[in-house]
Amino acid sequence: MGSKLTVNSAWRATRTLWLLVLVSLSVCVCVCRASSPQEDSAMENIVTEKKAEESHRQDSADLLIFIMLLTLTILTIWLFKHRRFRFLHETGLAMIYGLLVGVVLRYGIHVPRDISNVTMSCHVNASPATLLVNVSGKFYEYTLKGEISANEVNEVQDNEMLRKVTFDPEVFFNILLPPIIFHAGYSLKRRHFFRNMGSILAYAFLGTVISCFVIGLLMYGCVTLMKKVGQLGGDFFFTDCLFFGAIVSATDPVTVLAIFNELQVDVDLYALLFGESVLNDAVAVVLSSSIVAYQPEGDNSHIFEVMAMLKSFGIFLGVFSGSFALGVATGVVTALVTKFTKLRDFQLLETALFFLMSWSTFLLAEACGFTGVVAVLFCGITQAHYTFNNLSPESQDRTKQLFELLNFLAENFIFSYMGLTLFTFQSHVFNPMFIVGAFLAVFLGRAANIYPLSFLLNLGRRNKIRSNFQHMMMFAGLRGAMTFALSIRDTATYARQMMFSTTLLVVFFTVWICGGGTTQMLSCQRIRVGVDSDQDNSMSIAEGSERRSTKQESAWLFRIWYNFDHNYLKPILTHSGPPLTATLPPCCGPLARFLTSPQAFENECQLKDDDSDLILTDGDISLTYGDITVSTDASGAHTSGGPGFAGGANSEDLDRELTYGDHELVMRGTRLVLPMDDSEPPFTDPHHRLRM
Repeated sequence: MGSKLTVNSAWRATRTLWLLVLVSLSVCVCVCRASSPQEDSAMENIVTEKKAEESHRQDSADLLIFIMLLTLTILTIWLFKHRRFRFLHETGLAMIYGLLVGVVLRYGIHVPRDISNVTMSCHVNASPATLLVNVSGKFYEYTLKGEISANEVNEVQDNEMLRKVTFDPEVFFNILLPPIIFHAGYSLKRRHFFRNMGSILAYAFLGTVISCFVIGLLMYGCVTLMKKVGQLGGDFFFTDCLFFGAIVSATDPVTVLAIFNELQVDVDLYALLFGESVLNDAVAVVLSSSIVAYQPEGDNSHIFEVMAMLKSFGIFLGVFSGSFALGVATGVVTALVTKFTKLRDFQLLETALFFLMSWSTFLLAEACGFTGVVAVLFCGITQAHYTFNNLSPESQDRTKQLFELLNFLAENFIFSYMGLTLFTFQSHVFNPMFIVGAFLAVFLGRAANIYPLSFLLNLGRRNKIRSNFQHMMMFAGLRGAMTFALSIRDTATYARQMMFSTTLLVVFFTVWICGGGTTQMLSCQRIRVGVDSDQDNSMSIAEGSERRSTKQESAWLFRIWYNFDHNYLKPILTHSGPPLTATLPPCCGPLARFLTSPQAFENECQLKDDDSDLILTDGDISLTYGDITVSTDASGAHTSGGPGFAGGANSEDLDRELTYGDHELVMRGTRLVLPMDDSEPPFTDPHHRLRM
């Protein structure tokens, strides 16, 4: 009996113990299940942070590569300038360094991509720009990088660094191009530009359109031949050929112009090339966008239709004129702000406002559906013509140096990236037949631009464009930053990928071969060098026959504009030019006094300052400005105008404007301020400009 009780007690104890163990295990399982999502989430956060840190380090290394490229380029440029080596320009050198780094990244450095959890197939009907992926209840956002072919999937997975060093094309348009284009307009030498303005406009507008259609027609014939022999691997339409003609018609003779400037080549040749390249880029951008906008009615969007062509032509005119108006308006607003405020007392704020207003012109035009390149170009020209005169001397120097620096860095960065993309871009399509046809078409398109237009222009020019100038302009039709930026902006289709690959080779050839042979070409064509532009212009002005030629050549296109600008716009937008009280009708007297009153108030305040400017308080001074006489005495300044002044400026004023630019003799009340400049005309010249 006692043993039975003992066995039963032991069994109960064992059963109770097992129950306790089972309950404990159940509790542990529940606790583990409850804490498992939190631990998994914590582990995911740690992994995500590590990936973000690795990506940050990788991005820093990629940017460091480009910084080192620019640094190496600058040091080599110094060596070339020190040794007077002109066979290779800095842009060509930057491309070579970019090529070398591209080879190393392509074949020497292997950064595998983590593809352990990559889903290789996901069936969707379209390619959305943004993709939301649901992973176990968590949503992740992915953005579209672009289309790749099936045989390149393994390459994309193989090397992550090649994708990292490939920039978004919008970086070039919104960040790198604006300072380059603005600097071209801001540094424009007006007197040489206006002397040859008719010829420059002909080359930039008519010449670019002619070049575009010649190249487009030749490339269409080449593409048709490629289809017949089975060398074309995708669709390539006539509109694609015209688009290719538009983007390769954008010339960028930066190498040639740098050598011209260093050797001091003939100023007329320099003005023709520089003026054409400045406006030519703007025309090429608008022309390419108009070709893209070509949309005939019906299912086939690549047939010829007159109404669709006229609509594209209307888009071209509308976009160009709208961009032009927007750029000029921004420049005028900046000029008015700098004139009617005392911002010049705070040079840092003045420079910052100038910089932001100039850059915002590009973004504003793009946001409004216009072309930022055209807008920022004419904004730069307007800023140089008006706003620059309102800036303080410190801000004038700062803005010049700032945009010159940005232009140098952006341009060399783009050319370095060109060399890099030859090996890092993963959608290249190199077709030997298309490449040979492109080089031939580019050569013939440039010839059809220069020689026929030069013949027609010489019929109306007194200062003829000589044959050696024409040959030099033909040789100097380099392609550069604008052509590259237009071609890389869209590489989604087979045709655009082939265009981009061929464009790179065209840019390399023209920069290295044509740019490197500039000095030899100048010697071969016997074009004079070592000509000081200011000295040459002064000598020509001193000669009566040459001065009459300059007046006759500029009168037919520029004289009306000059009279209006000289008599009204300059006095309104700047502190220079004749007083508005003499140029405006008598009924506009209150308006004229209102527009000049801020400067008069400023002059009164400036007279209280203690500086080193010359202040005249004794005696009288009488100076003649065209038909206006300004007399000063202790009581202030008195102005009298001749009977015919309001009708327009005389020929001497026009010659002086074209010759000396914006150099001025400034008269502020009874305070005579004489700005000293090495390039300023001597004070023995009988004509001076007054700032009232």
